[in-house]
Order: sequence, then structure tokens, then C-alpha cells
Amino acid sequence: MIRGRVAVSTLGAALLLAVGLNRCKALAPAGPSATPFPPPDLVFHMRDGFALPAREWLPPPGTPQAGIILALHGFTDSRDAWALPAPVFAAAGYAVFAPDERGFGATADRGTWAGQEVMIGDAADLAAQLRARFPGKRLVILAESMGSAIAMCLAARAPLTADAYVLTSPAVWGRAYMAWPVRGALWAANIVAPGWRLTGNEIPLDIAASDNRAALLSLAHDPLTLHGATVAMLHGLVDLMDSAQAAAAHLPPSALVLNGRRDQVVPLAATAAAWAQLPPGVRRGFYLNGFHLLLRDLDRALVEADILSWLTNPNAWLPSGADANAAAWQSDHGWAAAIPPAPPAGHLDGLGERPVWPY
Repeated sequence: MIRGRVAVSTLGAALLLAVGLNRCKALAPAGPSATPFPPPDLVFHMRDGFALPAREWLPPPGTPQAGIILALHGFTDSRDAWALPAPVFAAAGYAVFAPDERGFGATADRGTWAGQEVMIGDAADLAAQLRARFPGKRLVILAESMGSAIAMCLAARAPLTADAYVLTSPAVWGRAYMAWPVRGALWAANIVAPGWRLTGNEIPLDIAASDNRAALLSLAHDPLTLHGATVAMLHGLVDLMDSAQAAAAHLPPSALVLNGRRDQVVPLAATAAAWAQLPPGVRRGFYLNGFHLLLRDLDRALVEADILSWLTNPNAWLPSGADANAAAWQSDHGWAAAIPPAPPAGHLDGLGERPVWPY
């Protein structure tokens, strides 16, 4: 299993690097990848003229069109984040459009943080462009991690931007759910050296973003993956996670929130706090063997089937039983979780697997 040093998209590993800032080197800003970026399928132009390269997956010829999906990726990830699930949704009749978000992928400002307001505005602009391109078609925003945090903020402010929101592993690790050394180190680092770039080698962590080794290797070797992040990017990400945590209470009933019990990236205490604020009409699913990258896990077919089922009939039980698991987790564990001081220490059990954390 690829651990924290390779799976650079893991938020927990990135945030904890700030604690060891005195051991970090001042690295050059993130520049072009050594491997040429693959050409995009299309480019979206935002209101300010900024270009977002994107991939698209269209339904096979003759397939009845079910709707449009705008897919938003996570931190350090790219449009390639959807390479596994997008063909499944396309086969079900959904045209999937996955842009590189500002600061990531092959965007002109790769390696910088545009600010949450700009990124939320981009999501609204993308949705408006897709509605104009496909008038009368159902629009779904499907998001992962950081992308889910952006979508949560958008849904809380303007719920009718999309007809449905599917939020997988939302990045909601806000400051209120971080131990004070992490908060303090990130605050100090952002004042002293906001441009320092951290790569994941400064602090040895043992964090798995998924149980799918092939998917993590693909992520690690993808030229669009951002290998490292500046302190300013991490600070901005935490600001966004604060906002997403606050937005949880204002999500519309057209939202589906999905999390995994084996998520080692966003602590389950922070997830539980967000779930405690969700309005009653918001559907939720909890996967007992789910990691952070639910739609790249070995069990991703369960998640894909649940999403398609909910989009077809939002009042039906999820085929996997993840909604029943969600109710059980809320009842048994969701609200008693102590705030952990840091991601778990790098120890494995006798079978070479990490014990489920923190439960």
C-alpha cells in the first residue's frame, strides 16, 4: 500500500508537515512537470478569462442521457482523479466534465492558492456554463475531498446552482478540530515562510489514502499531480475546511454525503462534527471499509452503485446498506470522538494492516 510520502494528495500528511517546518528546505516554487502535461479534452474559460483544462467522458452512442456531472477533484489532484469512476457514470447516461481547479493540474497558476472565494466562484461559473451548454438537463456536482468542501460552500449559498450534490469524503478538518500545536505551527509558518514548499518527506507519516495500490501508483506518477504544497496553500486549505464545516448546517436536501470508516486523511472526529450539523433531509452513507478516496478504493463499485441509485431515486435505500451503516455510526460513535492530536502513528497490526482509527 502506498503511504503518506507517495500519496501526496492526503490532507493530513500535508498539514502535519507544518509542525516540522524547521526541518524543511526552502524549495523552488512548483513549476512545470518534467513530463509533458497531456492535452485536455476541452478548456473552460472563467469570467476573468482564466483557463481551466478539463477532461470529458460522454455516454456511449445510443445511451439515453441521464444528466450532466461536474466533477471537482481534491487537494494536489487533477482532472485525472475521475479516470476510474467517470466511465461508469458515462455508461449510465451521464456526461462527465472534470476540470483542473485553479492552482492544480495543468493550470497556469499551478502550485499557488487562488483563494476559496475564487474557487467557489469557479464552481458556480462551471455549473452555469454546463447549464447553458445542456439546457434542461439535470446537473449534478460530484466532488471529492477539497472539491467537496468547495461544493459544500456553494450548495449552502446557492443550492439551486445544481440539481444534486454528491459529496465524497468532504475536507472538513477545520481549526476547531485540530490540536493546538498543528494550528499554531501552521499559523506561524504562514507568517514566517508562506512560500516554503513541503513535499511530504519532512515528517515520516504512514497514511493511506486508499486500499487500491494501482490507483495510488497512478496518482503518484501522473504528471498532473502536484507533488508538494506551499505553506500558503495549506493555510488556504484550512480556511476552506473551516468554511465547509460551517456550511454543513446549510446543505440542501438535494445533497448526498459519503464517508469511509477507514479514512486516515480527514479525522473522523471532524467528519462527525460536520454530520452533527447536517439538516435531516441530507442523505448520508458510511462505508465500513472505505478509505478517503472512496471512488478509487477497491470497493468503489459499491459507492458508484449507491450514487447512481440515489440519483435515480433519492428516497430509496442505498443498495450497499451504507445509509444503514451511517445511522449506526452516528448512534454509536459519531458524537463521542475525541479530537486526535495528529494523524495516527505509523504502526501496523500483525497482518500488515492499520487498525481502524480512531474507532
